Amino acid sequence: MTLSKKRLIEMALEEDIGAMDITTDLLIDPDQQGLGVIFAKEAVVVAGIHLAKEVFFCLDPDVRVRFMCSDGDAVEAGRSILEAKGRIRSLLTGERTALNFLQRLSGIATWVRSHVDMIKETSVRLVDTRKTTPGWRALEKYAVRMGGAHNHRMGLYDGILIKDNHVRSCGSVREAIARIREKAPHLLKIEIEVSDLDQVKEALEAGAEVIMLDNMDIQTIREAVFLIDKRAVIEVSGRVAKEDLRVLADAGVDIISMGALTHSARSVDLSMDIRPVTGCPAGK
Repeated sequence: MTLSKKRLIEMALEEDIGAMDITTDLLIDPDQQGLGVIFAKEAVVVAGIHLAKEVFFCLDPDVRVRFMCSDGDAVEAGRSILEAKGRIRSLLTGERTALNFLQRLSGIATWVRSHVDMIKETSVRLVDTRKTTPGWRALEKYAVRMGGAHNHRMGLYDGILIKDNHVRSCGSVREAIARIREKAPHLLKIEIEVSDLDQVKEALEAGAEVIMLDNMDIQTIREAVFLIDKRAVIEVSGRVAKEDLRVLADAGVDIISMGALTHSARSVDLSMDIRPVTGCPAGK
């Protein structure tokens, strides 16, 4: 568990609990023991079980958690995902926060898997973007991987991607590539976003290693693939829908990037049942 993820859990608990869990603290004896089971209410691809575990541990290190499946597993409605045993106060107080993490990340993984299945018999790589929830990027990109897709760059620091605003600021595709080639580390590829065939030609002539075809129709994409002729890696992005994936894969592109993998995924329906148990001291 990284410090950033631990802090995110702490912030989520602080947001929910405030000064106290007034209902639970007034109703439940501090030492009463219970068993909580988180289960799926619909078919899902699981992601985030370790985060859910850490929610309960953050509240009470005596809680014992048992995983009933692994991240990346596809489970049917009614299937148990994890069991947590310990003080009922801890289970009740952590329930919503644990579910929030699990439902959001499993929602992304489930949504992504439905896209990956569209192109599973092709060689094209489906990747995400930086269109993530602030503070959740590492988690949401992890969920993308659990869904079977891949990550694009994690941030502005780990990959060169010259976008349209960069090009306009530099004056042209050729000038932008020339400027960055002078200063870029030799191990980093240069990727550039282009919007028409003239820019594709300019990017090729300037030596771009990766060319992103942005917001092009399928006929223009086919023409660009023919023009590039394997001289650069071809990425397609912009207004890509799930039903477009197979057509794009068959057009000969190498990478399809979709912001919708994260920003359009809904949280899935999970629930937690908690019941009292006897003869189980805290931490046993």
